[in-house]
Amino acid sequence: MAELNVSRKDIRKLFTDMQGKKFIIPEYQRPYKWNIEKCETLWQDILDFYESDTSQKQEYYLGTIVSYKSEDNDKEVDIIDGQQRITSFFLLLRAFYTRLEQMTSDPRVNGLMGQIAPCIWDVDSISQLVEDKKKTHIESKVATDDDNHTFHTILETGHLSHVKKDRYSINYNFFLTKCQEYASLNPIKWQELCVTILQRCIILPIECDTPDTALRIFSTLNDRGMPLADSDIFKSEIYKSKPSSDEKYAFNEKWKDLTEVCKKSDLTIDDIFRYYSHYIRAVNGDKSKEIALRKFYQTGGIKNEKLHHPDLMPNIIDLSLFWLYINKNEKHESISVDFNIYTWKQLQILSTYPNEYWKYIVSVYYLINRSTSTFNDNFPKFLENLQAFLLVRFIENPSVNAIKDSIYQHCIYIANSQDHSFTREINDDQLRERLPIYSYSRITRSLLLLHAYQNKHQMDLIPNGHDIEHIFPKKWQNTNYNGWEQIDAKNYLEKFGNKILFEKRLNIQAGNGYFNAKKTHYSKSNIANVVELANHKNTDWVKEDIIEREERLISDLISYFKKVLN
Repeated sequence: MAELNVSRKDIRKLFTDMQGKKFIIPEYQRPYKWNIEKCETLWQDILDFYESDTSQKQEYYLGTIVSYKSEDNDKEVDIIDGQQRITSFFLLLRAFYTRLEQMTSDPRVNGLMGQIAPCIWDVDSISQLVEDKKKTHIESKVATDDDNHTFHTILETGHLSHVKKDRYSINYNFFLTKCQEYASLNPIKWQELCVTILQRCIILPIECDTPDTALRIFSTLNDRGMPLADSDIFKSEIYKSKPSSDEKYAFNEKWKDLTEVCKKSDLTIDDIFRYYSHYIRAVNGDKSKEIALRKFYQTGGIKNEKLHHPDLMPNIIDLSLFWLYINKNEKHESISVDFNIYTWKQLQILSTYPNEYWKYIVSVYYLINRSTSTFNDNFPKFLENLQAFLLVRFIENPSVNAIKDSIYQHCIYIANSQDHSFTREINDDQLRERLPIYSYSRITRSLLLLHAYQNKHQMDLIPNGHDIEHIFPKKWQNTNYNGWEQIDAKNYLEKFGNKILFEKRLNIQAGNGYFNAKKTHYSKSNIANVVELANHKNTDWVKEDIIEREERLISDLISYFKKVLN
């Protein structure tokens, strides 16, 4: 029978009991994820408790932590649930200690430093002084090497690199700022607040006898306001399934790599697992309604069989590297595909599409075709066909339901090496009637990008840092302008014919000027459509120009859709 030992400890007791020991954040845990909002809630709750309890006899309950002593090292205590709070308290106590270091030495300051020091570091058993600040009471085996270095540098030195944007640095800076502000305004109360945190903030540690017992509790408990991500559960399940310590270690290293790649790609690990779920669905011919990610991976013929499939982690890592290439143009040596300029143009258009369904089918296409010799030639054609279909369907019916069934079905076609081309009978009149509606919508940028790339002189990629420029200025000025009235400006301002993509820097310089004044800035653009405006024969931009340009843009788009989809 599993044994649990539940005790009651204040923060000082919990942390000082770790003399000669370490809290360990195991490899299968999630990384440190608390944000400023979580830290602010913790700080404000403790502050409210301290300032409202005039009797100074009450206690502030911080919840439970779940742990077990490492099987390999009795000096290590693995934290299974509560690591977000434990890590945050180390940062908070280091912020208090840093503030005390900055103060003039006196018995009270020295006394407080003497209470905090053994919470963070090992101290000499006789002098009670810290001899080596590298000997901290916490170590994360899940954090990346860079984040780990940052965290331990903060604990060791109290110094903060302001160029760092990791959670440790951001949250430590928050706590340090709060400590300094409160100490400046309340120099006596600040020291009492410090004592309150150490002696009246209570934790209930649940110490388990085996890792399996701890993990079962871990699967049902969450940190305060910090529910487990689906990928946290997946990581725990996969880790538990590894039979040897060597395999567990190898898996943890792969997961760290995956975490780092996703961080660089501005994706979550959940995102990659979601993309990959559509590959599994496609291979299995599944076009049913999509279900929650955790349920998808934990149901099947055998529970968790998808998580234990030998191809899962190699494919997940490969897929994450593929998206790193797409999102950041950072190509890993293991990725064999190469994108040409036309591929990048199509991806840029798709990146502005208002939902993520295109990412699902692109992921499926990559995983099925990545090893083929024709991938680099066929991929841009596939993307062109996909974006044309998505844009036309949005114009016809701007809802997710209009595309998702087709996406699911075409994923299956791809998996079965069937013809996966999207075809669509283009109704000229219907598109010509509906397109103007989308001059001010979620796909306006997509359509303007597509039209910009139809210009044969647009050889290079359009910079991602671009604005939608209103050729006739957006802000009305009370002056005569070639017959324009304010009501006319309102009616014509948001038409396609009055909009163009323009580099952000140049757009700021052009400001809200009239057409002739802005032409000088247009001439400096690297966007062919903008340069053509700079060469416009007239000095004024009038209603007839907007109408003419809108008709041309709509005709160009319809011709393109017909060419690609018919």
